[in-house]
Amino acid sequence: MNPALWVAKTGLDAQQTRMSVVANNMANSNTTGFKKDRAVFEDLIYQNYRQAGASSSATTNIPSGINIGTGVKVVATQKMHTQGNIAHTGNSLDIAISGRGFFQVQTPDGDIAYTRDGSFQVNESGQVVTSSGYLLDPNITIPDGAVSITVGNDGTVEAVTSSASAPTNLGTIQLADFINPSGLQPMGENLFRETTGSGSPTTGTPGLSGLGRLNQGMLESSNVNIAEEMVNMIETQRAYETNAKAIAATDQMMQYANNNL
Repeated sequence: MNPALWVAKTGLDAQQTRMSVVANNMANSNTTGFKKDRAVFEDLIYQNYRQAGASSSATTNIPSGINIGTGVKVVATQKMHTQGNIAHTGNSLDIAISGRGFFQVQTPDGDIAYTRDGSFQVNESGQVVTSSGYLLDPNITIPDGAVSITVGNDGTVEAVTSSASAPTNLGTIQLADFINPSGLQPMGENLFRETTGSGSPTTGTPGLSGLGRLNQGMLESSNVNIAEEMVNMIETQRAYETNAKAIAATDQMMQYANNNL
């Protein structure tokens, strides 16, 4: 079998994976707090037919060898944790992070997940939850009869009730940060899970120790650039077509060789 067929086949697989990544980015262009992915490629092992630097005579060496590559593979899909645009909503429970950090969320199995989606709501018990009903950690409970809620840049949450003139402190929203956010495992539902690659979380007060500040009444939009993804899609399509043409050309060469035997 001609090795060029298999080399081009790995190119088709790689570009098809990249197209899936691009399509997912475009599908989530309006997802709150979404972080775009990019496909990272790596060349496969080379077949060494002639070693560079080998002796060609008693006094001379070969300056360059013969190494034939065996193709390409996708080695990673990397999350790009760049800041998304912050849009004003006016909702008192919409909170955007300006800078580094993640909100901490308690999942139904008791684990802690992390998110940049600050579109919080209140459940039947007055607890602040995500759109999926997962509790914010540390938990914040809004008292019955609250007429206004204030979230400070440092995460301090206060509420004014109809029965009191002075605001009541409800607690503080803390943020978590990771030395390698790209190592977090996406879970869906705008959530991430800690992994060995991400390192352990460091929690703290917003605005301190390199953590971002909170902005009440705002949401962070997706960091997907539609124009950039359109260019990536066209580029991926052309690369796929090129690899398909390489297969067709190799097939024609083999057909010509077989017809002339």
